[in-house]
Amino acid sequence: MSFEWIHENPAHWDAGKAAVIGSAPAGIFQIGPHQSGDLIPGDWWRIEEEGTVVGYGWMDCTWGDAEILLAVDSGQRRKGVGSFILDQLEREAASHGINYLYNVVRSTHPEHDEITAWLERRDFIRASDGWHKKQVGHG
Repeated sequence: MSFEWIHENPAHWDAGKAAVIGSAPAGIFQIGPHQSGDLIPGDWWRIEEEGTVVGYGWMDCTWGDAEILLAVDSGQRRKGVGSFILDQLEREAASHGINYLYNVVRSTHPEHDEITAWLERRDFIRASDGWHKKQVGHG
């Protein structure tokens, strides 16, 4: 397994995002609608394996904290892509002086309990309303 971490600057909505994020089951993401070529906010990273897009990471910083999003191509799940994305997002956040990362697992997520447990195994603390937070800086 050799993943590439590619920062998209500036980030645009494209066929890769439409395939990975746009095709996710209802209730997971609240993104869009976007047209191909639209600029999209935040910092985006594309994850490729041997030239094929296998996932995306997103981070949006506000007042020293950052919300994150992880999206893995449905055919690439359970192959370490999500862990790779989370590790890289944590590294990016720490290098930019971010205090906390947070992620929201919506109650409508079809795998809410599994994703929540996955984040908790990675030291995210569950708060209310699906929010999970992890300290990455000195706070």
